[in-house]
Amino acid sequence: MIDDGSAPPTVVLVHGAFADGGSWARVAALLVAQGIGVLVPAVPLRGIASDSAYLASVLSNIHGPVLAVGHSYGGAVITNAASRAPNVIGLVYVAGFAPDEGESIRDVEAMSRDSAVGPALLRRGHLTGCGEGTDVELFVEPTSFHRLFAADLTPAHAAVLAASQRPLAESAVAEKARTAAWRTLPSWAVVATADRLAGTDVIRSMARRAGAEIVELEGSHAIMISQPRRVAEVILAAVKSVTP
Repeated sequence: MIDDGSAPPTVVLVHGAFADGGSWARVAALLVAQGIGVLVPAVPLRGIASDSAYLASVLSNIHGPVLAVGHSYGGAVITNAASRAPNVIGLVYVAGFAPDEGESIRDVEAMSRDSAVGPALLRRGHLTGCGEGTDVELFVEPTSFHRLFAADLTPAHAAVLAASQRPLAESAVAEKARTAAWRTLPSWAVVATADRLAGTDVIRSMARRAGAEIVELEGSHAIMISQPRRVAEVILAAVKSVTP
């Protein structure tokens, strides 16, 4: 892409916990069909600081402006990473966390009345990469995945997502955000009205606090899978807004 000051941004789609880049496939296809440059990086899901540092390096190596889009935990990652990547010109939260500086996902979730994920989280120890010591990873209990994560998808589709979910390091939910890029960047937010995983109430509250332009869609936490066209429309509107 030639950076002439008027080129549309590359849209970077950042997945969240219990998911992978495939969760963005339907949205990515719609954006590519509109001639938008798209990148869907794999997030390690090890912690906000390390994941944000990794994403910031990815964003900084993209030629030209970037619109960062985060789903769920991915929202917290873009909130921190964008402050370290000067080419990010806008943020889009899709059922995404937008924590403030010094705030953790655990802090936010403690205030939610809509989220029901707590009792359904499974804790599993695993060996570290060096084979020394153990850490704890979080999964959504498979029989609860459909109800909590993807209630507006078919049970069969939700079962596949549950079987392929990527775990989140337990320490990540307690880690404090270091920066809040939404304080200086224009933001948009898709709020899923039946989000039983992150919680519609806290996602809406954070979007309002960030001053985001909010679109509410009837659907689950997996809103980008169940309503990809509507989510893509929000992203395209953001692209249009930040393109000179």
